Amino acid sequence: MAVNEQKLISYVEEIMERNHSSAAALVVIKDNKIILEHYHGYHSNAIRSKPITEVSKFNVASARKSYLGLAVAFALYEKKIKSLDDYAVDYFDEYDEKFVTNTTIRHLVTHSHGLHQKDDGTLFREFDAGTGWAYRGINVLMMMKLINSLYGKSFPELLKERVFLSLGLSDTAWYTKPNDELVKVIDKPNEAASFKIESTNDGSGSNLHTTAREFALWGNLHLNEGFLNGKQIVQKEVIRLATKVQSPNYRDKETPLNGLFWYVQDTPSPKSEIGEKVPKGSYQILGITGPTLLVIPKHNLVVAKMYNKRYNYGGDNYLHYLREFSNIVADTFS
Repeated sequence: MAVNEQKLISYVEEIMERNHSSAAALVVIKDNKIILEHYHGYHSNAIRSKPITEVSKFNVASARKSYLGLAVAFALYEKKIKSLDDYAVDYFDEYDEKFVTNTTIRHLVTHSHGLHQKDDGTLFREFDAGTGWAYRGINVLMMMKLINSLYGKSFPELLKERVFLSLGLSDTAWYTKPNDELVKVIDKPNEAASFKIESTNDGSGSNLHTTAREFALWGNLHLNEGFLNGKQIVQKEVIRLATKVQSPNYRDKETPLNGLFWYVQDTPSPKSEIGEKVPKGSYQILGITGPTLLVIPKHNLVVAKMYNKRYNYGGDNYLHYLREFSNIVADTFS
């Protein structure tokens, strides 16, 4: 193993220990071949817990947005959504028009919508649509419901039919029942880890689990613009819609840029979750339980990293560690 690759593994294990995660996994695909695979730790913080292996399924939390993003890309490509610049009021009847006025589909998929929701469900506006960036949940819920309405099925069903079966993603699913291959999630280091499952598999919950291998393969599908295993599984333009910069033109040039939920590297930004060493055109998705999926087209590279601890890195310093990881990847494989 090359020295730089060992440095990457050591870093992944160091962060696992620092964050009080019990598990770590790392899969690297370059030129469509797995060139590095590493598993470390256990399925939970309990004594005699099951060791992590290639079949361990991690909860990917908010990284599920990349899956929803592809469903949105299908809807745009097929003109079920006519344009990213269509107004939300043309698609959503259940929201008060005064709150969603001037809000477009583009705003919803790039976290620039300015909408927020109180614990009681009350909707309010933090800032005018297109003028800022904030990571909230209401836009994900809205787009999930829209895909369901447009296709008459949930976006996980849509993806299973169109992508998962052809790609062979048999382990990627929204799980509703525990099983021995699911990795438990640690909320607090001094408390027992628990399964993150929901009562439904319609995509509305954060119960998407996948193996590190299948997570990497999901990224590799995007890297190859939908062409894998000798066939065009997803149209090129669908992938391009999902992974190119779709954000509005912000006044604040330090604001992160997004495709359809993916973080996309353009001019490196101090507030981005992608490090400055990562080439332009790369894209990444993250989750609060520690998963990172980084795609670097310039190097024909996909890197999938998994943990099982919520609120990784902690405090205001979390951006430093996210950027540091992607910078190490860029240095290792450039």
